[in-house]
Amino acid sequence: MTSEYRHIPVMLDETLAELDPKPGEVVCDCTLGGAGHSVELAKRIAPDGLSIGIDQDDMALSAAAARFDKEVPNAEFLPLKGNFRDLDALLLKAAVPGVDCFLFDLGVSSPQLDIPERGFSYNEDAPLDMRMDPGKDTPTAAEVINTYNEADLSRIIRVYGDEKFASRIAHQIVETRKKAPIETTFQLVDAIKRAIPAAARRHGGHPARKTFQALRIEVNHELDALEEGLRAAVRWANTGGRICVISYHSLEDRIVKHVFSDLSQGCICPPDLPVCVCGHVPIVEVRTKKPLVADEAEVKANPRARSALMRVAVKLDVTSAPTEVHPVARPYA
Repeated sequence: MTSEYRHIPVMLDETLAELDPKPGEVVCDCTLGGAGHSVELAKRIAPDGLSIGIDQDDMALSAAAARFDKEVPNAEFLPLKGNFRDLDALLLKAAVPGVDCFLFDLGVSSPQLDIPERGFSYNEDAPLDMRMDPGKDTPTAAEVINTYNEADLSRIIRVYGDEKFASRIAHQIVETRKKAPIETTFQLVDAIKRAIPAAARRHGGHPARKTFQALRIEVNHELDALEEGLRAAVRWANTGGRICVISYHSLEDRIVKHVFSDLSQGCICPPDLPVCVCGHVPIVEVRTKKPLVADEAEVKANPRARSALMRVAVKLDVTSAPTEVHPVARPYA
């Protein structure tokens, strides 16, 4: 286990510029991790602002609290354990009236990868777990690998991992588990290597990278959680509130683009109607028509930033719009 929860915040300068946190505001980091973004955001809203950090990993929450005490001792920090898909319940329970800045950094924090027993890494031999919250009684990667049929495995690996050898890998997994269950990361890596042609294994990085990514997304239901959490964030954002999302996968970015586009849509009535009857009004203004990317200097210093895509939206004034009602009488987006 790593002695410190290390994490290099991706696109930090862009995050600070786009969220533009001001003294006294409320900031919610929905993917707290190593608190690299949160600490810098907190410095700009302290001492009267509130920094909220959400993570389903107890180690991340503890490390973040210690880091806040050391680096921003005058900041008010509220750690909340959970998944951002439960944002409504978490903020309601914490009695938060509204939020000015939301951040979603969707990458997996390096300590989770570095701790062998978590089962995220194809470079360390460990039980196949991959649950972001290992304390929850939910299916592990091993259970997925050993119980899903070949068609479902192929679909997950192809769609979530963008792996062109998905069908071959799924077939090899099924053939391998007939002899004995696949229970460790290296057992799975061996099966993947047997499935991918030797020539292809010599290019494009580690041959198991895409399959491991796909399993992580499946085990943690990451794509479903993203849309739910993002829509909840817009509901809780104050007028003028900024929502910033950093994604690392085309499927994630597509969801963010879709949600922001949907919530920025105005009247959807047929053009031949003389007056609007749909009542549909824009809830957000999309600030990034195309996603922002890390500059060359950052990519060189932190290769993890290479695939980062940032999208930002701003909450509009919808107090007079005909909308549904949030459980605590906040406007629904």
